[in-house]
Amino acid sequence: MLGSIEGNERSAVTAQLPLWAANLAVFDTETTGIDTAEARIVSATIALLGPGGEVAERYDWLLDPGVEIPDAAARVHGITTEIARSSGIAANVGVQQIVAQLLEMIERGFPIVAYNAPYDLTLLQAEARRHGVPLPETISPVIDPLILDKQLDRYRKGKRTLEAVAAHHGVELGNAHDAGDDAIASGRVLQVLARKYADVIPEDLEQLHAAQVGWAAAQAASFQDYMRRQRDPHFVADGRWPIR
Repeated sequence: MLGSIEGNERSAVTAQLPLWAANLAVFDTETTGIDTAEARIVSATIALLGPGGEVAERYDWLLDPGVEIPDAAARVHGITTEIARSSGIAANVGVQQIVAQLLEMIERGFPIVAYNAPYDLTLLQAEARRHGVPLPETISPVIDPLILDKQLDRYRKGKRTLEAVAAHHGVELGNAHDAGDDAIASGRVLQVLARKYADVIPEDLEQLHAAQVGWAAAQAASFQDYMRRQRDPHFVADGRWPIR
């Protein structure tokens, strides 16, 4: 298992982008809330990034989730109930299209990149079940820049939000909490990590996917131990990845 490697202590940085990171299918959603079992998708983006982080393909959705969008959520992503109802497509149609496009990207050989993948993929699974859209129980290969960043630079202080991690790695985010900008920034962050740690990240996508399963579990266990010692002796951290 790969250990922690502090970026500022590494003697060399690999400039060449590994082949596995040359074409990435990036994915992000904006939603009605944070509970993946109950939240609904409001907007989503799937894009295909090329070796230079350029957008080769892009697919965007605005959905009418069929429920009220809470004011707190609308303040985050800027999409109100009125906007969604007047301009969004029906949720069942949108979810089916998102699932179809995601699976097509995998069939074409591109890994799915999602920052904090368990949120977006678990929510998509719940939405697929809600609307009767077939979705495999296992989605692979998935790459999660959050898991990689925490594993490869474990002791770096500061937040690990996409905004903070993008800034740390010199990636322009654009409009935070915009599904398109977040998805594209996630892919570009991953390409920075891929170059920097090319000598230690598994080159085989299935091996990388499997490694992240273990890393996510270990990271959750470490966080749970910390929380139980410092704040709540009964705290439980869910380490399942990429779907909970």
